[in-house]
Amino acid sequence: MKDVLGTALKAYYFDKNTKDKLFTNSSISEQDELPLNYLFRSFKEMPVLEQKALALAKGKILDVGCGAGNHALYLQDQKKNVKGIDISKGAIEVAKDRGLKHTEINNIYDFKSEEKYDTILVLMNGTGICGKLDKLADFLTHLSSFLNPSGQILIDSSDVIYMFEDEKGEHWIDASQNYYGEVEFSMKYKQLETEKFDWLYVDYNTLQRCAIYHQLNCELIIEGNHYDYLARITKAKS
Repeated sequence: MKDVLGTALKAYYFDKNTKDKLFTNSSISEQDELPLNYLFRSFKEMPVLEQKALALAKGKILDVGCGAGNHALYLQDQKKNVKGIDISKGAIEVAKDRGLKHTEINNIYDFKSEEKYDTILVLMNGTGICGKLDKLADFLTHLSSFLNPSGQILIDSSDVIYMFEDEKGEHWIDASQNYYGEVEFSMKYKQLETEKFDWLYVDYNTLQRCAIYHQLNCELIIEGNHYDYLARITKAKS
């Protein structure tokens, strides 16, 4: 996949005067602009869910899909032991230049580590990475394989049921279709555009059921203002 995000991050970071915009397209909404400055937000500018996740992060920390390094850099400034990984070469280049000490260009599914972590962060709709609902269990199980026995996965998502709400407040879902939170996305920056990729929004109850069925605990930590939430997943004690 073309490194559209990494290219945009590098342009914004190394050329502060850039006027170019990053756009997203999805199967459930019209084209939308993703402000580049939002991808470089400070702790004070972060949503409450992200602030809460960072406050709960402890021990050895892995930041999955770290982007420009906002979360990892904050934790590093708090003297925490944190490593950021991202599939985007450009994103890692920016994160390193911003001062993130421990980074790796990698897809989480290809990530290998003999080290175990106390906290794994998967933020900015972390469930999106697995793409499809039928891949969620494998995704959670894979992440948990990198946890210490008492470790935690802090992951956020949103219930996009509101996208299917009519004027009466009723929801219309075609039962013959796939899970309503399965979305196709693409990103565009200047002349670069990704191919469509799968992205999963999952409601909390479905996340919890999936985790419990696969011998993991799932706890709702905090809910946001618009169908979003932060959850903590841990290994079930035998």
